[in-house]
Amino acid sequence: MRDAGKFDGALGVLLPIAALMELRRREVALPFAIEVIGFSEEEGVRFSSAYLGSKGYTNQLAPADLTLRDSDGITVAQAIRRWRESAPPSTRMTARPPRQPREWLGYLEVHIEQGPVLERENLAVGVVSAIAGQTRVRCTFRGGAGHAGTTPMALRRDALAGAAEFMTVAEGLARASEPLVVTVGTLSVAPGAPNVIPGEVVFSLDVRHPRDGSRRAALRLLRVAAKKIAHDRRLTCTWEQTQDNAAVACSPEFTVSLEQSVRAVQGRSLSLVSGAGHDAVVLSALTPVSMLFVRCRDGLSHHPDEFVSPADIEVALRVVVDFLARLGSR
Repeated sequence: MRDAGKFDGALGVLLPIAALMELRRREVALPFAIEVIGFSEEEGVRFSSAYLGSKGYTNQLAPADLTLRDSDGITVAQAIRRWRESAPPSTRMTARPPRQPREWLGYLEVHIEQGPVLERENLAVGVVSAIAGQTRVRCTFRGGAGHAGTTPMALRRDALAGAAEFMTVAEGLARASEPLVVTVGTLSVAPGAPNVIPGEVVFSLDVRHPRDGSRRAALRLLRVAAKKIAHDRRLTCTWEQTQDNAAVACSPEFTVSLEQSVRAVQGRSLSLVSGAGHDAVVLSALTPVSMLFVRCRDGLSHHPDEFVSPADIEVALRVVVDFLARLGSR
């Protein structure tokens, strides 16, 4: 993640390792094996599609995923091939059969909340009940580049002006349709000169909602709006969906057990819906999933100032240890 903090993702790998060390120190024997996994490209920054690492791990990479391209035109397949050719032999991936659902007992993900609710409630941790559905789109408006000084306004086919109008419509729809959230996070303008009318604009669109029907309805409205704006401005519009994940409900059984552990450690458990996507979305196709959120200062995430206090990390650690011991005793 570009210019991000050090807790988003990393905490979810390091804390379970510490939990296993604590269980070993206590000489707690578990009747199941535990794998601690760090997935790559969960954010989908490079290829505009998330969960590529967890999809690869679970053998869910589709042919379309392998053809996705980054800003330099490199596909996912090419990136994997280049890494395998250049990586030290000891770290190279080896082909293996995909994991079967019967091999899994469940999946627990620890993550910073990336929001302000736990801080507002003065709680160190909370239990996730569900993860919102998410769709990503790569949208392109094409018009005609021209001289900024000699082309009359009425004759312009300004792709950037069309994109700006669409973004205003998208923001208005989201503000009027809570808890829908819509984000344009990247924007590429060509030719990109200060004295040239933009002839092409490519931008990302991220649409999320806890209810799949509402998310899909919003996407239909946004696509119609994009086509209408393009038509009215004499532009062309390309709408390419790069990711679509349904909302995911966490395992009721594991969630109840996790709530019991949270109450045992901090006295009160709070249920939260995650508006952010997580690798648990992909793992849910194979096994029951559960998630523990940890409070972050000011709800800030995807930013260098992202921070989780050592005291809150300790609470989360105690919860995970209790949860695994509780699961083992069953």
